[in-house]
Amino acid sequence: MFQWYPWVILPLLIALSRICDVTIGTIRIILVSKGNKIISPILGFFEVLIWLLAISQIMKHLDNWACYVAYATGFGVGNYIGILLEEKLAMGTLLVRIFTSQDVKLLVESLNMENHGVTVVDAEGARGKVYMVYTIFQRKHLKEVIKRIQSYNSKAFYTVEDIRYAREGIFSPRARNHSQKVRCHSK
Repeated sequence: MFQWYPWVILPLLIALSRICDVTIGTIRIILVSKGNKIISPILGFFEVLIWLLAISQIMKHLDNWACYVAYATGFGVGNYIGILLEEKLAMGTLLVRIFTSQDVKLLVESLNMENHGVTVVDAEGARGKVYMVYTIFQRKHLKEVIKRIQSYNSKAFYTVEDIRYAREGIFSPRARNHSQKVRCHSK
């Protein structure tokens, strides 16, 4: 008679455990890289607790190859789910550098209308004068910023980088409050 627990149920539990702990671990690593000191240790606690439960079952069933396959499968799937989840959460701040030889006035106005501060620098490229446009924004706005860049100039060269820390800026809440106070005082 086929034994369901050791060959189906136990491997499924091990795979699910690994999916959970690796997903948590992926999110934890991303938060650590962004300097999050509060949530990262809590996630680390649960990551290791779940891992210990899974590995203890492997050690109890060293003769069961299905547990090994489930462990490895859970690891792979957990990485994939962790990355998808992190993309959905869209945590963090990004810097986009745009390099173009076209006039950037419309692009700057478009980004400013969406409360993305912009800095423009005149520069010299391999083929002459270029503009370097810098903008920093929350990662959840990346798709809309890229769409604006591409609608402005589909051949514009741009780079996207993670920013660990950014302070102030023209469209920060503090700067907006300051400009509102200045306007109120000037009346």
